[in-house]
Amino acid sequence: MDGLVRREREDVVTPVLDPLTGRVERPLAPVSPDRLAATAAALRAMAPAWTGAPASPEGRAVGWERRAAALTRFGAAVARDEELAAALVADTGRVGESLLETRAVAALVARWVRQAPALLAPPPERPASLPGGPGAPPHPAEPQVVVAGDVVPYELVGVIGPWNFPLLLSLIDAVPALAAGCTVLVKPSEVTPRFIEPLMRLVPEELPLRVVEGDGATGAALVDLVDAVVFTGSVPTGSQVARAAARAFVPAFLEMGGKDPAIVLAGADLDRAASAILWGGTANAGQSCQSIERVYVARTVHEEFLALLARKAAGVRLTCEGGPIGPIIEPRQADVIAAHLADAAARGAVTHTGGRIERHGGGHWCRPTVLSEVDHSMLVMTEETFGPVLPVMAVDGPGEAVALANDSVYGLSAAVFAGSEEEALAVAARLRAGAISVNDASLTAFVHDGEKDAFGRSGLGGSRMGAASITRFLRRRAFLVNRSTAADPWWHTSEE
Repeated sequence: MDGLVRREREDVVTPVLDPLTGRVERPLAPVSPDRLAATAAALRAMAPAWTGAPASPEGRAVGWERRAAALTRFGAAVARDEELAAALVADTGRVGESLLETRAVAALVARWVRQAPALLAPPPERPASLPGGPGAPPHPAEPQVVVAGDVVPYELVGVIGPWNFPLLLSLIDAVPALAAGCTVLVKPSEVTPRFIEPLMRLVPEELPLRVVEGDGATGAALVDLVDAVVFTGSVPTGSQVARAAARAFVPAFLEMGGKDPAIVLAGADLDRAASAILWGGTANAGQSCQSIERVYVARTVHEEFLALLARKAAGVRLTCEGGPIGPIIEPRQADVIAAHLADAAARGAVTHTGGRIERHGGGHWCRPTVLSEVDHSMLVMTEETFGPVLPVMAVDGPGEAVALANDSVYGLSAAVFAGSEEEALAVAARLRAGAISVNDASLTAFVHDGEKDAFGRSGLGGSRMGAASITRFLRRRAFLVNRSTAADPWWHTSEE
């Protein structure tokens, strides 16, 4: 999948599969190590012109104007390019989400072009806070030392992307890094490489963005070539990226797996909750890190909620039948989903809708699946399923719901539904998760303004949301200036 492993045999060929038919379309064509290194070197050569002169306000302005113009042209091209959209459809087997990706990237670019200037400005000069004592300056109210500074972007940022949203999650970090003044080298998942060629045709000549085809060995080599690395994908692979980054002594920003809980309290609007949770758990066939993967419902309304959810889920069709649920993009993920469903059934879970992997046209599909009589002895309640599966568990109040929601190695996001905003926020404040939707589900897929940090094994490093999304690609430099006119430094003691 998105493994970060070195190739043990160069003659092993990774196939590129059609997710709708399961057929091999072509062999993967990984960029060679020499070519990857040459691409990294070429990007570094573009850095001075792209960044501008950070020590000069005029240079900063020229650098930003150049970046804003190139990014704006790129975003507009992505939004309207039909070949790119078609390649995404071929990569993933779904249409709606692929069109959404291109529009989301265009909006992402526009947002950073609008917000970046204020966030990239150097900090204002300020008086230093000096320690007291025998060596303190004679007039502490008028400090002679000032602190100034600037920000310096990492020269080359590496991005390793996943297969579930191949375009958006290749660029969600690349765009703010480019806006910050970095050059960027992207290695998307080997499962979804078709979009790379049409995307690169849209990159303006002066935009230092390169996207290369490759497998896990390519990702491993990339880490050794860059100054910072961003990874989106599974926990096992993210752990390998973290170790590789530590060996290379570069920062790593990791967005990894999730097992997002939804809590439905007794006073919640059950119809609204059922609709939101169904969407949150089945959009993109559940192949999203922020998908709702387990649901805890107050026992007094459990049966009513379960019936509502099952009825709504039963009416949602697969895309091969004209509905919104696309195929399982990665065949090995279908095996994971099947194993979780089999384990749940063996341990006593009741299936209300769906419940199995289906084959249509050679591809792998899973209908929206609603389970009850589940508990934390089951894989479907504890490990990331990454499919359209919603196990529903009855609980005896908010305390038990919070305890079960927090009983996880993951902590990416969550959702709370209650009779009032105050009640929902009180429960949300007790959850170990980075982004919590209140009276809705998976809002973090659309709302990128709120900074959040992952809890547990769901991630590491600065937030990809909010202002931190761009400032994490900057190193801060302080200039400590002594403006005293005294013959001796102020810190000399009188006894000397």
